[in-house]
Amino acid sequence: MKLRRAPLEDWMRDFYFDTSIDLGSSGVQCWTLAELRGLLDISHEDLDAIAFDDSPSYGGPGLRTALADRFGDGDPDRVMSTHGSTEGIFLVMNALLGPGDEIVVIDPGYHSLWSVAESIGCSIKRWRLRPEDGFTPDLDALRPLITPRTRMVVVNLPNNPTGATLRPEQFDEFLDIVTASGAYLVWDGAFTELTHGTPQLPEPALRYERCLSLGTMSKAYGLPGTRVGWCLGAPDLLARLLPLRDVLTICLSPFTEYIAERAVTHADRLLSIRGAQTARNLRRLTDWADDHADLVSWTPPGGGCTAFPTFHGISDTEQLCRDLGRDYDVLLVPGSGFGHPDRVRLGFGGVEAEFTEGLDRLRRALETRTAPARRTGTRPIEGALAR
Repeated sequence: MKLRRAPLEDWMRDFYFDTSIDLGSSGVQCWTLAELRGLLDISHEDLDAIAFDDSPSYGGPGLRTALADRFGDGDPDRVMSTHGSTEGIFLVMNALLGPGDEIVVIDPGYHSLWSVAESIGCSIKRWRLRPEDGFTPDLDALRPLITPRTRMVVVNLPNNPTGATLRPEQFDEFLDIVTASGAYLVWDGAFTELTHGTPQLPEPALRYERCLSLGTMSKAYGLPGTRVGWCLGAPDLLARLLPLRDVLTICLSPFTEYIAERAVTHADRLLSIRGAQTARNLRRLTDWADDHADLVSWTPPGGGCTAFPTFHGISDTEQLCRDLGRDYDVLLVPGSGFGHPDRVRLGFGGVEAEFTEGLDRLRRALETRTAPARRTGTRPIEGALAR
């Protein structure tokens, strides 16, 4: 197995820790332990009682029960906790795929969703979300990609980086398509609980026994530092993940599992605060894009906390993003990491005052770079769903 380098992680390594304003991340503002203790009713005695022992292979029973109650059918045997959803992706694909297997994966998307399968020797077919359609998932484009040879279908909805998602009736149709094929479904639901004017999608692992559904504390929950994720699925599928885990990570920390358990148990408290904050930032972004339509084209996202805009007169955004990091102290992620070099991933889940300041610095950088193109009076048109 030889994995490709991950351009997104290379970029974040170089700029995430060296900039003070974050317009590039795909999660909400992180919580401090003091904030969590107040919101989640965690006492000093609760923390003092934690023993730094190993956790069970499937995860601590408290966390698994909390996850089963919130996302599943209440059965903790259908839950495994993982080192973020990244470990879940790695375990699932190595347990269920082999060289030559054919998989269908949504594109654009997080790199691990296809690169792990590629490293195994799988044949990758891409279900492309097209800019000209506002990145709306097209089920008619998906149908011919799924054949009797398809071993696995891999999706992330709401999508990172575009924010695109399915309508409820599309979800039902999508699940019918996959179910009829008999392929495994890997459902990355990192943003399931963070939507904007669209209904939350149902949990597919409750309706399809060959589905493994992944979640994480890193996005809507604002707890990436816990490195806690989860995988929901049939017990016989989860059992197939254990041999690889036993030679890699073995288990999670009981401390981070406890924090995650409390966060899931009281999820509505965290999500209501950060969801409202993200919604306010999205309104700021919408107003900013409307006010600067001579600079930017975009499709408003249906979920998550990222958008995927283009900037007029800039066909490759990498140098712009480098300039922003170096000269403006702003993190912005070039779309080249997602196969769209003319775009950027713009995150709007962060601190509100910093987000407003970041948009102003981005405007100044764009006005400097795009002045010649703006004088020509030409600009591209975004997809059908653009404002």
